[in-house]
This record gives sequence, structure tokens and C-alpha cells, in this order.
Amino acid sequence: MLPAYSIRMLKIHRDICGYCGCCVSVCPEGALELIDAYLEADETCTSCGICAKVCPLGALEVTK
Repeated sequence: MLPAYSIRMLKIHRDICGYCGCCVSVCPEGALELIDAYLEADETCTSCGICAKVCPLGALEVTK
């Protein structure tokens, strides 16, 4: 099982993520990127939660 990866308040559950790219296309800051079937979030992430709302698998979570 892959560990969850988080930046600021965004948690990426890599064991759930299907690497479809839905989240990448809706990020207003351009903070998400798919690199060789590996989702990365950079420091420009504002934890707005749009990516989590569109994720069809529920792999993204905004924590408080």
C-alpha cells in the first residue's frame, strides 16, 4: 500500500488514484501535474478543493 502524500492541506491517496488527470485539468493554480503516472502537487496549491470534488475515485482530500 502506498502512503498518502500531502502538501499543505491537500492529501493525495496514491493507493486509490487512477492517474486519470481530471484534477490536473481543473486546478486553477496549475499546482497538479502527472509525471510518469505519478501525481504531484507543488507549493502553489492553495487547498481550494476543486480537484477533490472532480476526482472520480475520491483519491484527493482537503484536510483542515
